[in-house]
Amino acid sequence: MEKKRPYEHLKFYKDICEIRIFIHDITDRFASTHLRLISQMRDAARSAKQNIREGYRKGTLPEFLHGIRISQGSLEELSGDFEDCLEDDLVSKEEMDKFLKMYNSAIYLGIQYLKAMQRPENQSKWKTWKNL
Repeated sequence: MEKKRPYEHLKFYKDICEIRIFIHDITDRFASTHLRLISQMRDAARSAKQNIREGYRKGTLPEFLHGIRISQGSLEELSGDFEDCLEDDLVSKEEMDKFLKMYNSAIYLGIQYLKAMQRPENQSKWKTWKNL
C-alpha cells in the first residue's frame, strides 16, 4: 500500500475531495441541456483537488502553496456556479447548505494553512515527496 502524501491528511484537502464527489453526484441528474454547466462544475471541482496534488509534486513549498491558491480560485468559481444552480432551481436549498458547509471549511482551513506556512518555523517542517 502506498504511503499517504502529507497533504492527504489536511482537512481542507479532504473537504475538497468530498466536494468533487458531491458535485459529480449532483450534476449527474442535470438534464442534457446543461452539458456545459456540468462540464464546468466538474472541471472546477477536479481542478480544486488536482492543483494541490500538482503543486506538491513540483517539490517546493512555494509551488505547493501556489497550487493551494489556485485551488481556492477553482472553489470560488464552483461556488458561483452553485449559486446559479440554486437560482435556476437545479439544486435545493439543503444541497446548497451542504455545499457551503464543505466550501467554507475548505476555504477557511486553506487560508489558515497558507498563513501558517508563511512562518519560518513551519517551513522547515514541510516535506517534499522526494523526502518521503
